[in-house]
Amino acid sequence: MSEIITSKENPAVKHAARLLKSAKFRRQEEAFLAEGVRLCRDAAYSGVRILRMFYTEEALERYPKDVELLREKAERAFLLSQQLAGGLSATVTPQGIFCVCAMLDKTDCLDKMDASGQLLGLEDIQDPSNLGTVLRTAEALGIGGVILTRGCCDIYSPKVLRGSMGAVFRLPMALVETMPPAVNALEQKGFVTMAAVPDREAEPITQVLFSSPSIVLVGNEGNGLKPETIRACQRRVTIPMLGRAESLNASVAASLLMWEMMRASGEAAL
Repeated sequence: MSEIITSKENPAVKHAARLLKSAKFRRQEEAFLAEGVRLCRDAAYSGVRILRMFYTEEALERYPKDVELLREKAERAFLLSQQLAGGLSATVTPQGIFCVCAMLDKTDCLDKMDASGQLLGLEDIQDPSNLGTVLRTAEALGIGGVILTRGCCDIYSPKVLRGSMGAVFRLPMALVETMPPAVNALEQKGFVTMAAVPDREAEPITQVLFSSPSIVLVGNEGNGLKPETIRACQRRVTIPMLGRAESLNASVAASLLMWEMMRASGEAAL
């Protein structure tokens, strides 16, 4: 049974709106707002705990099966007007379906990373669109997991959630305070650690065999990896570039590196 909301002063609506706008509030509440049919459905199918879901009459008419699924999964369901739905939306044309979800615990997952796969490390990535694209690509290519520093933008921000196409829910991830201790811990587990740098003197990524479990680290859009992170890694790798550009967009660089990791590790397994 759905509760009907008619006022923008409703506490549930105000709470969801704050989750949409504030990363600090999301961390405080350990919850986030997912928007749209596909993202909310992905959350439900991925086992994410859905605390509350909101939908409009228009959404019920267009997506009856999805609304029913989400009403069954959610602890509470609310019917609201299209006007109120606009206050919860981060898109130009909202579909009228929203879910307040409990955050997934990504803080103690480093020890759970598969010691037989290939990992990606992200240090202080600031652009939500970049991060969403990287996570979506990582899942698509079969990367075993992603390690992120807390200096990265919020993985539960609307742009990251949309850009990842639900990969945030499914991709193994670990949040760490800083990267060097994580690098050391992974080396102890048998991972080869590699810092990606825009340096022609570094080892071309196309010549790395990836016959062992490895992690390649990508740094901040403007500054790259921190010097202490580079020093902590066993090897330095780079993407060969024939043109005059000195570096690539962070999401493009990460995508190329991941593609080469998975291609080369697949060939090494044959």
